[in-house]
Amino acid sequence: MGYPLELALRYLSSKKRAFISVGTAFAVLGVALGVAALATVMSVTGGFQSQFREKVLGVNAHVLVLKYSTDFREYRDVMARVRDVPGVIGTDPFVINPMMISHGTRTATGVLLKGVDPDLMPTVLDLPRHVREGSLAGLRRAGGAPPVRPSAPPGVRPLPEPTLDLPAGDGGVLGEVERDDAGRNVPLLRAIAAAMADADRRDDAGVAAARADDVAPTPPPRALPAGSPVGSVVPDGGYASALPDDDALPDDVAPDPCRDAATTAKLPGLAVGTTLAKNLDAKVGDCVEITSPTIGFAFSQGSVRPPVAKQFRVVAVFEAGFDQYDSKLVYSDLHEAQSFYDQGDTVTGVEMKVADIDDARAISHRIEKLLANGLYHTMDWEELNHGLFTALLIQKVGMSIVLGLIILVAAFTVVATLIMVVLDKKKEIAVLKAMGATDAAILRAFLYQGGIIGVLGTGAGLALGLLVCKGLIVYAFPLDPRVYFISHLPVEVRAVDFAITGVVSVAICLLATVLPALYAARLRPAEGLRAQ
Repeated sequence: MGYPLELALRYLSSKKRAFISVGTAFAVLGVALGVAALATVMSVTGGFQSQFREKVLGVNAHVLVLKYSTDFREYRDVMARVRDVPGVIGTDPFVINPMMISHGTRTATGVLLKGVDPDLMPTVLDLPRHVREGSLAGLRRAGGAPPVRPSAPPGVRPLPEPTLDLPAGDGGVLGEVERDDAGRNVPLLRAIAAAMADADRRDDAGVAAARADDVAPTPPPRALPAGSPVGSVVPDGGYASALPDDDALPDDVAPDPCRDAATTAKLPGLAVGTTLAKNLDAKVGDCVEITSPTIGFAFSQGSVRPPVAKQFRVVAVFEAGFDQYDSKLVYSDLHEAQSFYDQGDTVTGVEMKVADIDDARAISHRIEKLLANGLYHTMDWEELNHGLFTALLIQKVGMSIVLGLIILVAAFTVVATLIMVVLDKKKEIAVLKAMGATDAAILRAFLYQGGIIGVLGTGAGLALGLLVCKGLIVYAFPLDPRVYFISHLPVEVRAVDFAITGVVSVAICLLATVLPALYAARLRPAEGLRAQ
């Protein structure tokens, strides 16, 4: 490097002009603050992205297979086929539907009941790792089996058959019909008139029968059986009575399984999130009731179905760390979730876990080609949460660009500092060039000076950013989980983010020194000496 480096170091620590050293210090400080801010923000946004991905994948699978139908009975065959796909390490069928859950006087609506196979679920989901109280061992009760699809659901009232038959040959809307001058349907009017005449005949017959009864002799009274009460049967005090305040049926009519501890212990298990358990004031061992909101007309069976309510026993409380899941998601046995709907052994879909989550999209496409028959479609975890992770990526890139402008502003400070050095050292530069210094040597001297400022500022900024990130990790800055879905500010210190920030900062500082360095290199000796 020779004397250009020595010259750059001398100009940085000049003792002749104090303001040059102060300017250099401010240039280094500006670069350091910009680098520290950018490194900290990249760590925080990266922490948000990692936390959301961890929370989402903690209670969700990597790849899903869904069907364009509500009748997914062949899920076992689909599971057997996708298990052989390279990269798939676990499969599990699931059923998910919105429900209403109650405990005592407290009720939560909009809760998603997800039915899973307790034996296969640990190979796909990380739910056991998030359990804080209880255990998932009691999720399936003894003797649990898939429900059988009934031919006629219990409690169903079939629709009444139509009582008015249209005449044969009446085309209705599709064919030509006989119409009168007013445009009315003549066959339909005749059918209505015939029905009304038939009703009148039945009424006349009823009136005649009633008149005949009036003139018929009154039959003698029948003798009362032995032991029949004689006299007034009005109880003492009359018929006045008071209704109970509690509108509950007695246990002999409608027994409550939640009142008996022995009966509660036989109920199917349920895993609830920490926030939902707190809202319902439910603990492990408590009995809760889940009600299906699907009530109304069932077009597939032509009937009206009542809501379905089932009792469950809380066997586990989990904490996914994502308030959206902790307050709106519960897990039950697959068979119990299927029994809420009269569709038998059918599921919503099949979920899978892959060895490398970065290969989830490729594996999803491979499975879709394997099941290519138009009935199934696959989704990977990125597609399932596309809006969330796209917003996080845009936020990270946008904030990085905005905060990168701070480094750019600091680069202008470097430019101003070097310009002041060039203007102050015109005479020295002129003498050096008169003594034989080349333009390239003078150019390198000022590039070295800008590079040293950039390296010092970048190093100090990265150290400051690392210190701030460590402080945020130790302090755990609290956040409102209802707004940010997590309880504290996530920070993830990654070496690649710090390396990218450092390289970009040094490159900007070097580019900023090019203009003043070229000006110094092109300075003629006569011009430098004339200015003194």
